[in-house]
Amino acid sequence: MEHKHVKVSNGMQPHDAITDHFRLNDYQKQALKKLRLATIENLLYHFPTRHNTVADTAMRVADLKKGDKAILYGTLSKLEAKKAWRKKIPMASGVFSDDSGKLDVVWFNQPYIAKMARENSPVKLEGKVSERRATGQVDKGKLYLSNPEVEHVSALPTGAPEGMFREGEQPTIFPVYPESRGVTSRWFYHAIQKVFASGILETLQDPVPPDILKTYNLPGLQSALVWMHVPKNERHSRAARKRFAFEEVFLIQLKKQQDRQRADAEPSWKIVPRPEELKTFVSRFPFTPTKAQERAVQDILTDISTPHAMSRLLEGDVGSGKTFVAATTAHAVVATHPKNAAGKTQDFGNLQVAYMAPTEILAQQHFESFINYFQHLPIQIGLISSSGSRKFPSKVRPDTWTDISRAQLLKWVANGEIPILIGTHALIQKSVRFKHLAYVIIDEQHRFGTRQRAELARKDTDAEFPHLLSMTATPIPRTLALTIFGDLDLTLLDEMPPGRKQIITKIVSKNECDATYKKIKEELNAGRQAYVICPRIEEPDPDKANALQTKSVKAETERLQKEVFTKYAVGMLHGKMRPKEKDDVMNAFASGDIDVLVATSVLEVGVNVPNATVIVIEGPERFGLAQLHQLRGRVLRSTHQAYCYLFPGTKSKISIARLKALVEAKNGFELAEKDLEFRGAGELYGRTQWGISDIGMEAIKNIKMVEAARSEAQKLIAQDPKLKKHSLLSEKVAERGNIHFE
Repeated sequence: MEHKHVKVSNGMQPHDAITDHFRLNDYQKQALKKLRLATIENLLYHFPTRHNTVADTAMRVADLKKGDKAILYGTLSKLEAKKAWRKKIPMASGVFSDDSGKLDVVWFNQPYIAKMARENSPVKLEGKVSERRATGQVDKGKLYLSNPEVEHVSALPTGAPEGMFREGEQPTIFPVYPESRGVTSRWFYHAIQKVFASGILETLQDPVPPDILKTYNLPGLQSALVWMHVPKNERHSRAARKRFAFEEVFLIQLKKQQDRQRADAEPSWKIVPRPEELKTFVSRFPFTPTKAQERAVQDILTDISTPHAMSRLLEGDVGSGKTFVAATTAHAVVATHPKNAAGKTQDFGNLQVAYMAPTEILAQQHFESFINYFQHLPIQIGLISSSGSRKFPSKVRPDTWTDISRAQLLKWVANGEIPILIGTHALIQKSVRFKHLAYVIIDEQHRFGTRQRAELARKDTDAEFPHLLSMTATPIPRTLALTIFGDLDLTLLDEMPPGRKQIITKIVSKNECDATYKKIKEELNAGRQAYVICPRIEEPDPDKANALQTKSVKAETERLQKEVFTKYAVGMLHGKMRPKEKDDVMNAFASGDIDVLVATSVLEVGVNVPNATVIVIEGPERFGLAQLHQLRGRVLRSTHQAYCYLFPGTKSKISIARLKALVEAKNGFELAEKDLEFRGAGELYGRTQWGISDIGMEAIKNIKMVEAARSEAQKLIAQDPKLKKHSLLSEKVAERGNIHFE
C-alpha cells in the first residue's frame, strides 16, 4: 500500500503547518504549542475526550435546597486555605459559579484542596448541600456545599458552548476537546470543520490493512476521523475510539515484533551449564528455591542454550526471589565452556555478565550479595557507579571488598578478568568495554530507555549479541506488559518463599494514631525497626493551613523524635542528600544504629533490611497503588510478621476506596489490575513514561484487543519482516520508533 499525497482544492496537506491555513493570535499559537499541535495531521488526531449531548444538563445553583446531593458543573474562584471560625479546624473554601448563581463551598480538614484546585477552571462538584447555622444574622440560613468531590473537566456539559454551531444547525451531540488557554472546544470544532471541508480526508491512506479492519469490524480511517470528531450517535463514537485504540497498540506491537525478530536473528552465545556445578551453587543458598524460581531459572537456561539472543522479562513482587534467579543464571554463564556463534569453545571465566541497577544503593546491595554468593569460586566481581565508586573483592578476605582505580577496573573488564560487573548508568559509558559480554541483566528495567538497553547490549567487542534479562517488581497489568514489553518473553514469579507471612495492612484513622504508635513501639522493643514515609522533603510554611496536612521528612523526623519515639534513634533519608550521606544513613539503619527511618519515596527501590518489619505511609493518597505496593514490600524481607500502616490525609471516598484495594489485594499482579480500574488507563504510571496516548491507553483495559493486535502484528512481521509491502505502516512504525519508553 503506497502513501500518496493527492492535491486538494485549497492546497491543504496533512503535513502543512496549522499556521499556513489558520489565522492565530499569540495566545492561540502558545496554546497549540503547549498541546503539541503543529500540523494539520496533528489537528486531525487531537481527539475529543468525550461527547456531550445538548440534552445533558447539570443541576443548577438556583434550584438547590438543603439536603440535596448535588452534581454541579461550573467554575471555582476565591480559593483559600484557612481555619474554621469556631474550632480552628483547617479547611479550604471557595465560591462555585454557574449560569444561574453562586454557592459557597467548604472542605473541612482538607486545606490542600485550595492549592490542588485551579482558579476559574471548569469543574464537576459532587457533594451535599448544607445550611449555615446562626453564626451571624447575614449568614444564617445560607446554603453551601460541604466537602464535595472535585473533578477538573475540559468543558462544561450544560449544553453546546455558545457560538459552537451556526444559526440553523440542530446537532444532538458535540465534542469536548482537551483545551489550553487560547483554544477552546469551540475553536477546535470549527477548525476541524474547515479541515474536513478542504477534502483532505480523500487524500489520506489507511495504514491498517483492510483484512484486519474487516476481521475486527473496525471503521476505515476516513469514517473513523469523522466519527471521532462529529459522530451522529454514541455507537459511531465508540466504534471510532475502538479503531484508533487498536491502531495505536497494533503499531506498537509491530515495532516490538520487529525489534524481537532483529534480536532473534543476532548471533549469540550458546551456553550449556554444568548441572553438577549449578546444583552445588544453588545448594549454598540458605533456603530452598520456590517452584516459581525453578521455572524462571529453567526458562532462562533453555533460552541461553540456543545460539539466538534471549529477550525475557522477569516480573515478581518484592521478596519473590528475583536476585536468586539473576545470580543462578549468571553463574551458569560465567562457569561454563560455551560456544560462540561460530562454534568456537571459550575458556572458563571468559564470558561476562553486566548487571545494571537503577540506584547506587541497589547496585551496592547486589555487589555485596554477589560477593557472598561467589566467594567460593575463582570468579571476580566488580562494581562501578556514576558517583565514581569502584570496588573489587579483597584478595585477603573474599567476603569483603576494596576500592581500586577506575583505570585498573576498566582494564580488567576489557581483558575479561572480571566476569561479573555490577553498576548503575555508569555501565553504559563509552569507556566501559567488555571482552565477551554474554549476558545483560537490568533491574527495574522500566526505569531505563530502550536506547540505553541497546547501548549496554552492544558493549561487546565481539560480534555476538548478549542475552538480555529485564527484571521488575513494579506491578504491571498483563495488557500493559504485553504491549510495552511485546518484544520480550514474560516469566512471572508468582510464588513467595515459604515462611513469608502476608503483610498486615491497615488504614489508620486520626483517633487510632496513638494506639498504632503503641503497636509500633512493641515491635521496636522486640528488636525490630520501622520506616515512616512522607510525601515531601521540606517543611511547608507554618503560617499556611496545609502545613498541618502535608507531612515532610524533616518536620516529621523532628516530631517523632521529640514526641513519639523519644527512647529510640530516629534517622532521615531523602533524595536531596549526597550519595555518601544516603549510604551512611542506610548503613546505620542496616546495622541497627537507627530504629526508625523517616524517608521519602526514595526508599521505593534499593533497600533490603530484613529486620525492618513496620512501615508507616503518611498521605498515601498522594502515591499510586503500584508505588504504595513497592514501598510496602520494603518490610517483606524476613519471616517475621510485617505491618503497613496507612495514615491518609483525606476522607475522600475515592481515595479511601483505592487504599482499601491495597489492603485487600493478595499480590502485586492483582493490585495492578485494581490500579488500572481505579486510576483509569490515562493515568496509569503516567502515559508519557510509556509513550502512549490517552486513547491508546484505553486499549490497555481490553485484554482481547491487546492480544488481537499482538497476534496480527506477529503474523504480519512473519510474512513481511521489514514491511516492504506495507510502506505506510512502515512509516508509522518508524514514527513509533522515535518514542522512547523512559
